[in-house]
Formats: sequence, C-alpha cells, structure tokens
Amino acid sequence: MKQWRLGWLAALAMACCSMAAEANPISFEQWLRQLKVEAQQRGIPGDVFDTALSGVQPIPRVLELDSTQPEFTMTFDEYIDRVVSPARIEQGRKLLRENRDLLGAVARQYGPPARLIVALWGIESNYGQRQGDYSVIAALATLAYDGRRARYFRQELFNALRIVSEGHIRASEMKGSWAGAMGQCQFMPSSYLKLAVDQDGDGRRDIWASLPDVFGSIANYMNKVGWKDGLLWGREVSVPPQLAIKPLLGSRRSVTEWRKLGLRKSDGSELPIADLRGELIRGGESNRYFLVYDNFRAILAWNNSRFFALAVGILSDRVED
Repeated sequence: MKQWRLGWLAALAMACCSMAAEANPISFEQWLRQLKVEAQQRGIPGDVFDTALSGVQPIPRVLELDSTQPEFTMTFDEYIDRVVSPARIEQGRKLLRENRDLLGAVARQYGPPARLIVALWGIESNYGQRQGDYSVIAALATLAYDGRRARYFRQELFNALRIVSEGHIRASEMKGSWAGAMGQCQFMPSSYLKLAVDQDGDGRRDIWASLPDVFGSIANYMNKVGWKDGLLWGREVSVPPQLAIKPLLGSRRSVTEWRKLGLRKSDGSELPIADLRGELIRGGESNRYFLVYDNFRAILAWNNSRFFALAVGILSDRVED
C-alpha cells in the first residue's frame, strides 16, 4: 500500500528544513529576551510582545507532534469516505443555502465559486467547528525555540505578533493548530498577512469568527494562486478497459482528444467536444480516474496533496448537487 501524507502539512514539511532536532543551548527565558530585541527592530511594540508572550512556556505536546508526524497509509477511497462524508456533504449544502447571498457576493468579487469556498471551509475546519485549540503564539514560540525548524517558525511567530500588533485579534484569542495554522480557513500567519481580507469592513481581518472575512479570505487566496473563473476543476471519468492507461497517466490533451480515446463521464455519458486541455490522473492505487484542468493546480497551490485537492473538488461538486 502506497503511503500518502495528508493535509497541508505535506507542503509545510517540504518548505521547511529537515535537519534533526538539537537542544537550544540557551534557556527559554534568555531566548525570549533576545527575541524581544529582534521583534522591536522589526517594529513590534514592546508592550505587545510582553503581553503576547507573558507566561508562555514550551509546550511538550507540540514538540511531540512535530517530531512524530505520521505517514498515513490510507487508500484513496478510505480518504474520500472520511473527508467527503455524507454528513459533511449535507452540512455543506445547508450552509451553502444559508449563506448563498454572502457567498455569491464574494464569488462575484474574487472569482472562485461559492461551492469551492464552502468545500475548502469544510475540509479545513469542518465549517469552523475544528479550528484548533492551541495558543498560536505559544505553539510558534515552542517550535521556534526547539531548533528543528527554528528559522521558519521564528518568522511565523513574528508574523503572528504583527497580526496582534495591527489589532486584528488579541494574542489570547489567537487559536489554531499545534503548528500555527489559524482560524476557519487554517492560514499560517504569513498567508494571513498576504491573503486574508477584511470583507465585513470592520477594520479587522477576522478569520476566526467573521464569516464574511473567512469567505473573502478563502476566495482571495484561490484567486491569487490562479483559479480561473468559469472553469471546472476537473471531473471523474471512466476509462475503456481495452485502453492502455499507464502511458497516458499524467499527459495533457484536449477534452476532444480524450473523448476520441474513449474516456467518458463517470455516469457513462460522453465528454464534450472542447479544446480545454486536461490531465489524466489516478486516485491513488484505486481504479478511479480523473480528468483535471488548470483549476486543479490552483487547489494544489493551497495544499500540495493530490488526495486533498481531489477531495476539495469532489466536495465542491457534491455540496451544489
């Protein structure tokens, strides 16, 4: 069984240093004093730093999770059954109906459709119900002090302190995952500073509690990474049994060409005649195949996991059924 790393942690792991953890030669208190000097040099007020880091100590559980991230051995079908569950689909449909006007306005402004916004919201935080209960400041301080990926998390800690200093949220209310992903859309602080938006116009980019800000931030992110308005992400397809499929996997051809090779929609109907180019991919080691377009690559820019991107696409289709 092939191993797959699930969730946004795959992209994070690739971006971060992989050196073995080393004990910091100075105490946490000494490290904080040095950190404060650099924070002030970066324009973070001393009182903001003192309030945010007051009483903070390294969190052993965060270090444990960072050093023992599992490689999941889950098949594609198992993953989809878990992530695109009937309960999540039904809840997504309900929330899409309840927020249709707001989602429609956000979609018109930024481009990505309401169904995509809802799907990313649902998979990242189960529609805001699971945002993480770690103090983002304390978790990032732990990881920055630990030394294994100190440079990356040190920068994210400064980013988090900047968010607090700009008045978007109190440090005590900045909750997220053990690795610092925050709010209902699970942005790292760097992504927040670049891509979160103040959709409700109250002067704060509140991805924790403001649905306009959550939806606007998700849509803005996808717009910036290249989502093309009006195009599909892809579709599941059936492949004729006589077709030699292996040489075709990963190749890009027009939909018309794929149609001529005998590919059909998953319901058995014919593919359209179109110049749109699509790539044929397989769902893990399963016998499920997908024809994906440029918008699939945009989802991968959010999280570079093929399982994740397919789940987002499938859920986005299902919530609008």
